Amino acid sequence: MRLLHRPRGLLLAGLVLLAVAAAATVGVWLQFGERQDLDTRYRAGSSAPDRVDVDASVQRVDAAGRELVLRVMVTPRGSLGEAGGISPARTLTLQTSPSIRTDLTFPAHSRIATVDVPVTLTGGSITDYPFDAYAAVLEFGAVQGGEAVPVHMTLSNNDALFSALVEASEADDVAVFSVDLARSSSVLVFAVFMMAAMWALALAVLIGTWFLVSRGKGLTWPALGWMAATLFALAAFRNTAPGTPPIGSLLDYIAFLWAETLIAFCVVTVVVMGMRAEAVASEPPAP
Repeated sequence: MRLLHRPRGLLLAGLVLLAVAAAATVGVWLQFGERQDLDTRYRAGSSAPDRVDVDASVQRVDAAGRELVLRVMVTPRGSLGEAGGISPARTLTLQTSPSIRTDLTFPAHSRIATVDVPVTLTGGSITDYPFDAYAAVLEFGAVQGGEAVPVHMTLSNNDALFSALVEASEADDVAVFSVDLARSSSVLVFAVFMMAAMWALALAVLIGTWFLVSRGKGLTWPALGWMAATLFALAAFRNTAPGTPPIGSLLDYIAFLWAETLIAFCVVTVVVMGMRAEAVASEPPAP
């Protein structure tokens, strides 16, 4: 018999190791894909020697405020700049799209510093979390000394909670980027796991309630403590959702609110039925 059980145990251990290896491989593949997305740089504009280089990166996406923070570094090249592009030879104005609140002006012979500018997002709603998506159009042109000058722009995404799909183009020395933003793969995987875990815990409490009530158990305090702890633990677990979605999002309507309602109903049911069972058990026997 031991010889028969040993191959089964080895087979089970091998399957477990294989499943762990497969899960780790998928995780590495997903992380590598997200890392590639963050390292991708999109380019548009002119490559003329006398031009203005604009290096922009998405630092943070505020879905609740419907805007993103774009960090912009401007470097005039060739005859347009001084000291290797540290300062412009003449006053330089960076003209932007309507989604950016204001144009950027850099005085002549003054050191150019990195600037963080807010960009308004369109489309989507944070209540669609974790399947919400947004869009923005970024346009950058440059004017120096009253004349338009060529622009070469590079755009990257540094917000790990969002993935960016970018279309780059150029029109009349203006760099144009059409940006579509959606939750990253890691956020989607974790959010789906949260919803599945919430339903699994709620169903576990429901099964425990059915067991206690069907067998006429009284007030079983360990079981009640576990159910009540699950009720409050789910609220804390929900608040760990990446991106801190507000209450009323799709995550809540798919899983959280239903799980909380089901667990609260189970706790009340166990208490009421347990009180009845305790009352019946404490009644004196009939003569």
